[in-house]
Amino acid sequence: MNERVGDEITNGPKKSRPDNLFHLGEFRTLWAAFAQSILGDQLARVALSLLVFERTDSPGWTAATYALTTLPNLVSGVLLSGLADRFPRRTVMISCDLIRMVMVGLMALPGMPLPLLAGLLVLAQLAEAPFRAAQGALLPTVLGVESYERGQRVMLITHQAGQLVGFAGGGLLVAWLGNSRSLAVDAATFLLSAVLIRFGVKSRPVTSAEARTAKLGAQVGGAAALIWRDRRLRVLLALGWLAGFVVLPEGLAAPFADEAGGGAYAVGLLLASHPAGVVLGAALLGRAGVGDETRRRLLGPLAVAANLPLVVYLLGPGVEVAMLLLFVAGVCSAYQITAGATFVLLTPPDRRGQALGLARSGMTAMQGIGVAAGGAVTELTGSSANTIGASGLLGVLCSVLAATAWARARGTGAEMIPRNA
Repeated sequence: MNERVGDEITNGPKKSRPDNLFHLGEFRTLWAAFAQSILGDQLARVALSLLVFERTDSPGWTAATYALTTLPNLVSGVLLSGLADRFPRRTVMISCDLIRMVMVGLMALPGMPLPLLAGLLVLAQLAEAPFRAAQGALLPTVLGVESYERGQRVMLITHQAGQLVGFAGGGLLVAWLGNSRSLAVDAATFLLSAVLIRFGVKSRPVTSAEARTAKLGAQVGGAAALIWRDRRLRVLLALGWLAGFVVLPEGLAAPFADEAGGGAYAVGLLLASHPAGVVLGAALLGRAGVGDETRRRLLGPLAVAANLPLVVYLLGPGVEVAMLLLFVAGVCSAYQITAGATFVLLTPPDRRGQALGLARSGMTAMQGIGVAAGGAVTELTGSSANTIGASGLLGVLCSVLAATAWARARGTGAEMIPRNA
């Protein structure tokens, strides 16, 4: 294992593994900042969609605006995530929060022209990738190797629970507050996040002179070469990018619900089924009796199992059966936590920000390509159920290949992340 990874593991806080991570003040702060920001973001997405639709009466413009809440991450994930390696990670997180606070605060002004609103939204979203890269790279330092995956599991459960709350109550809250006030609430969550991180997270200097002075091209190219040279990192990346298949039912939830005879309420239930499954899967994989190496051995089988339920869509299931299928797929998709955590721990500490940015940008791209391709195929065939089922078949094939590659990559030693490196 890389010497710098071993240094951090040895010198990090792994000596005391708390039963409750919330006893660690820094993790408690990072979690609180993350949790309230997730709720604010869900509220803002609903508010933006309603605001644009009210002004334009155009589903196309509404969908395009929603896409702007994720697509800029493709650019910033590659070009800006390296900031998390070049500057102190606490400073990067605070700066990104303040930028997003200003941008979303301006968006909340009544009567903001739509072109300017879209530009502010892009600028706000560009700051998300370096924030997430800094947060993801900082967590192993805060928690240590033995508790890091547990921390990631808590963060993912929080994210999925925030989505569930947003799906269930976002529309009602926006109807009560109004679009502008809802956006103002989101801006306030970024300010609160910045304050929490400033006073609740330690300032840690950048220890690598190479990371401080590296040019953008060299930084991106170096992270890509690092991933390419290490077979384990390559396969973990592939296992993560398989999410491009599993996300398709979310993008086709509305046309599928219509085909299956469900209404708008059925769309919400379908969208909530997969996140609910992920929460349960994360809890099951996080049980005390399931060790880290066991979870790593299960990565391949669970990746295959996450795609298998989608194949049943070829039989034309009803809404209730589809909800069960998505729930099961979500339970198995919880393997992504272990895949992501292992990827981070195998990456040198001073390269984690850029490597995470590349990995997450690729995942976003795969999800976007998957949904776009699925929509195009559905337009041609007229059946969203058959499209999802065919995607499931392709996903099973790709996941079997990735699972086989992972089994071979794991055969390098008894423990992939040694405790006493």
